[in-house]
Amino acid sequence: MGCIQSISCKSKVFRESISVIEVKASIDPIPTSIDESSSVVLRYRTPHFRASAQVLVPPLPKKETWIVGWIQACSHMEFYNHYGDQGMSSWELPDLLDGKIQAISDSDGVNYPWYGNTTETCTIVGPTKKESKFNISMNDNFYPSVTWAVPVSDSNVAKLTSIHRDQSFTTWLVATNTATNEMVTLQTIKWRMRLGIEVNPSRPLGQRAKLQEPSAQEQPQVLSKNEPIPPSALVKPNANDAQVLMWRPKDGPPLVVIPPKHR
Repeated sequence: MGCIQSISCKSKVFRESISVIEVKASIDPIPTSIDESSSVVLRYRTPHFRASAQVLVPPLPKKETWIVGWIQACSHMEFYNHYGDQGMSSWELPDLLDGKIQAISDSDGVNYPWYGNTTETCTIVGPTKKESKFNISMNDNFYPSVTWAVPVSDSNVAKLTSIHRDQSFTTWLVATNTATNEMVTLQTIKWRMRLGIEVNPSRPLGQRAKLQEPSAQEQPQVLSKNEPIPPSALVKPNANDAQVLMWRPKDGPPLVVIPPKHR
């Protein structure tokens, strides 16, 4: 059946004509680096996840604005810091942990739902007579600080014995009409970052921590079939504002060490 209304027909043609010429996704093939320069915290820096796409957008027949960019969400998080027989601290995303949501936004916290608004998005304002070709890129890594001492203790004696982290993300390349909020998913990428660090707190500072497997990360998957974006990946709160630091002792009830920024 043909299009009756030429404007909606042109809009449909436009949607179907946005094309991804090339997409690349990788995690730098280097190990996580460990920094023991502080007597208060251990820091580590993981390799970067990187995604880039070359996108071809057809001419826009009317006065409308489209944004093409990256949206990312976290679908799984294990982030445990063990302190020997005393217990562990754990960064948690309560709604994700409880199964209330499938994934949580990993937006920069300002430009929802986008991961960022510099290299991560491109805006096309119509009408345009020519097609537009552009590159959109993003990167992500972890660079946290973990206290050597038990976070709920007044003591500053190093007790940290190990760190375990395992997080999964889905990253979508999306085109959105700013007036209608119509969203076209162009590409879906899945990636995961895992790490284990073993710590001997009785050793001198600078000689305590040792990286466990994996020394290199699994490379991301660019899916051949797009996955739908869960509604929770498009709205507040993002993962940084929703996360809670818990202290889970071997004995006794858990304690909230750092509450969520977003309530």
